[in-house]
This record gives sequence, structure tokens and C-alpha cells, in this order.
Amino acid sequence: MATVKSKNIRVRIAPSPTGYLHIGTARTALFNLLFAKHNNGKFVLRIEDTDLERSDKKFEKDIIESLKWLGLAWDEGPYRQSDRLEIYEKYVNKLLNENLAYYCFCSKEDLETERQTMLAQGLAPKYSGRCRDLKSEEVKKRLDAGASHVIRFKTPEARVTFKDLIRGEISFDAALLGDMTIAKDPKIPLYNFAVVVDDEEMKISHVIRGEDHIANTPKQILLQKALGFKTPQYAHLPLILDPDRSKMSKRYSATSIQEYRDQGYLPQAIINFLAFLGWHPKEEREIMSLKELIKEFELNRVQKAGAVFNIEKLGWLNMQYIKSFDNSELAETLGVAATEENLKIIDLTKPRMKKLSEFKDLAGFFFNLPEYDSKKLIWKTTPISTTLENLQAVEKLLSELTEKQFSKENLESVFSEITKERGRGEVLWPLRFALSGLDASPGPFEIMEALGKKETLKRLQIAIQKLESRS
Repeated sequence: MATVKSKNIRVRIAPSPTGYLHIGTARTALFNLLFAKHNNGKFVLRIEDTDLERSDKKFEKDIIESLKWLGLAWDEGPYRQSDRLEIYEKYVNKLLNENLAYYCFCSKEDLETERQTMLAQGLAPKYSGRCRDLKSEEVKKRLDAGASHVIRFKTPEARVTFKDLIRGEISFDAALLGDMTIAKDPKIPLYNFAVVVDDEEMKISHVIRGEDHIANTPKQILLQKALGFKTPQYAHLPLILDPDRSKMSKRYSATSIQEYRDQGYLPQAIINFLAFLGWHPKEEREIMSLKELIKEFELNRVQKAGAVFNIEKLGWLNMQYIKSFDNSELAETLGVAATEENLKIIDLTKPRMKKLSEFKDLAGFFFNLPEYDSKKLIWKTTPISTTLENLQAVEKLLSELTEKQFSKENLESVFSEITKERGRGEVLWPLRFALSGLDASPGPFEIMEALGKKETLKRLQIAIQKLESRS
């Protein structure tokens, strides 16, 4: 069972602004927040933007806005690595001065030749260390001449073992790693070095991230020891998988939070859904708020196996949250004026709406009657003349009612006699179709209440004219 040892819990989410916020990164952010808040800790946002060629401010903006939209509020940040270059430089120089790192001048071609040679010999490729023992005079000469270079860490040939809070003990042979590159120069650190410095400087107690980072962990632990840093506790989350159990990709579903937002998913539904991708509560529950998740979240309930992304389950959850909204709240979410008429329309549409984006299609007929073929007005084998007579009788019946009498309950009562006399399907099918112009819609009484007397009679007259022109 995973245990939490640190009293001062500090976790972080550290996305790179090289793309829109990925659904997997959002899940990692959520688990970090849940863990921090459950243990009265702090949740830190850090933007890892040292990849100057690929980093883009528009992606940083999307990351920040998407996290806010999801309700994942951080306690500190956003910190940006691009603002911290002098800090990295200090620690790179520390390793260089202590002879724990060195300048490497090997060309890409030389490195590729080495790699191919090792592969041909059946060996795991790693850097040979040919620049490890260059004399300081030679290093200075090459640097002064502007020779292309990187900075490598002298990886000790030791076994690195750590306890993962989800996976238990994990061990690596560091001799297989070779001397890893930690920076392009003292002011341009690479990922594994920068993250180690940041985690120390920001006093991160727990690193909770995807299992695809497991291979980075021994490298980072070695750097921590060389720099005299504390090693945080690690917890590696299961990957999110597509239905065929491959790593999540765009083949099956959208991968960015922005795409789900645009499609009409609610943040509450996404949070609920993401929490259950690799974690489960003590009792069988399907719907949990962020507050409830925080109260119950523990790392020992995170699974090791990959979590399959089920878009149907997300759709079902989204539908439940839409149903839970009161009509005024949903109107605001949809960007629709909360008029009495609109609230009635929302009330009718809400039970059938899986996504907010479906409102236009489901409710569009209330605002504009679709064009339809008069054949659609016919119930089964009912003659056209009979259908016409039935709609004319309905028109006469409704014209005698007041606007106040256009309520669902009253209309059901008013229609009880005419449906007994003329047949329920023969009356209500053409009436519903005349009102909606759709094969599937709410019932005619609900529609009439939402439309009101004037619009109901107008649509009935259109249907009657269609049938008259046919007969």
C-alpha cells in the first residue's frame, strides 16, 4: 500500500507549451491536484518552455485557460523555465567545476556511427565517453573556436533503485544509460536536468506523472545525488489507452481538452471521467464532484494497468451532468437568453442532450420549422383525407383555447376525447410532425406548451395547406 511520508506535500504539473493541453496531461494535473488537496498540500503549475524552437505562447495560453476551465486551480505559478536560465546555469557550472560533467564535441554523424556499431554488436546503444577525459586546455581551445558542443553528465555505473508509490520497487542499471546530455550549454538545459533543478528549488515532495516517464526517473535520481538534492517520492500513473489498448491517439478520439470543450462536453463531466481513468473510489460510484474526489482520493487506489478511454462513458456522464443543471443555469452555459419560452425549450431538450453542441439540432425546430415532405404527416396507412380532417379538427379545438390553457397537463386533458374518437396515433402523429417537422422530437403537448398558441396554429395551418395541395 502506498504511504505518504512527507508532511509538506508539494506537487506540480509541468506541461510543455508545444501543443494544446492533452487529455493525458489534464488527467495528470487532476491526480496531482487531488493528491495535494486531500493531504492539505500545494499544487504548482510550471511551464517547461526551454524548447525554444517548439514552444509557442498560444499553447501556453491554451494550457492555462484549459486548466482554469476544468476547475483545476493551482496554488503557485505559473513558473516558466525561460525565466530561470540563470538558476540552471549555476547548477550546470557546479557539475562542470566538480568534474561531474563535461563538454562533448562529438558530431551527430560520429554519434550515429557509434550507435550503429553497438546495435550491430547486439549492444544497447549508449555514448562511448570519448570526450570524457579531454584536457581543460583542449576544451577551452575548442570552445574559443566556437566548436559545436553539448554538456554531458558523467553517469556512474551504479544500480538505481526507487520505490514507486503505485508500482512498488523499481531498479535500473545505470551502466546501460551512458553519459547523458544535460544541456546544450550552461544556459540551455535539457529536460532531465531542468526538471531536477526545478523540483529541488520548488521543494516538490511528490512527482506524480505518466508511466512513460519511468525511464527518466533513474537519470533524474542520479542528477539529484550529484547535486546534493533530496529525492522526491515518485508515482507513475497508467497510460490512457485507445479501445484497442494502444497508446491514445487521434485515430479513435480527440486528444486535446479544447476539442472536447468545442464539442460540448462539460468540465464537470470531463473531471469525473478522467478521475476514473486509472483510479476508483472505495465504493461503487459513477458520479463524483471535484470536492468529493478530493475527499476520497488516495494513491493506493490507482491501478498499474493502462486505462481504456471509453468515449461512450464520457457521453453518458456528460448527459447526467446536463440533466442535473437547472434550466436557468443551462441557459447561461449554452449562451441562451433565459426567457420563459427558452427555459421551456431547454426543459424539453435537456433530457435528450448528450453534448451542449447538440442543443442547436435538438431545439432548432422550436425557432425555425424545418421543411418537410407532407408524406411524413401520414400515420401508417391512414388516408390523406382522414389525416387532413384530423388536423382541421385539432386546429378548431386549439383555436378555442386561451393562451393560458396551453399547458401540457391541460392540453392532455383537452385531447382525451378527440384521440378516443379519431384514434391516438391518427391524431397525435400528424400533430407532432406538423409542430416539429422531425422524425424524432418531444411529444406534441410539450411542444405546444413551449411554442404557445399563435405559433402552434401557424404550424398547423402549414401542415393543412401541404395536405390540401396533395389531395
